[in-house]
Amino acid sequence: MKLTVQVKLLPTPVQAAALEETLHACNQAVIWVSSVAFEKDIKRNFALREHTYTAVKGRWGLGAQAAQHVIKKTCDAYTTLKANLKAGNLGKPSSKRYRRAVEKRIAFRREGAQPYDDRMLSWQCTQRTVSIWTLAGRMKQVAFTAAPNIWPAWPCAAGASPICCSVTACGS
Repeated sequence: MKLTVQVKLLPTPVQAAALEETLHACNQAVIWVSSVAFEKDIKRNFALREHTYTAVKGRWGLGAQAAQHVIKKTCDAYTTLKANLKAGNLGKPSSKRYRRAVEKRIAFRREGAQPYDDRMLSWQCTQRTVSIWTLAGRMKQVAFTAAPNIWPAWPCAAGASPICCSVTACGS
């Protein structure tokens, strides 16, 4: 069973700055990866990884898992676009809306969410803190909160950790 739980990080100002810097670097990288995917017409994860992984790690200083998530985020966006085109959600191929969608790269927001997984997060549920990977290194004891009704059902209550989450800019 996969359970999605929305939590809100409550970082100190120093932690918030590191998290924001990491988020911006990931989103700058995803914008660049989207450009490469569009220009080279490579939309599959493994093929795109061959062209971008090393550059993403080196240019933005991202860790291996963060780089993988950046590339996957781009591939997922192009997969969604392809499905919408095929389903006719953007009109017929001759329509202006359809042509605009296929004639330019997918854009990502500077403040867009970045996926994290258990290799980048470590939950300390009893203290309600999380250890999270950032460009400044592993940031420990970042406080978090969630809606009171989720605590009984949350995997942390059973000693497990959430499968995946997305982190957005602080205060979002």
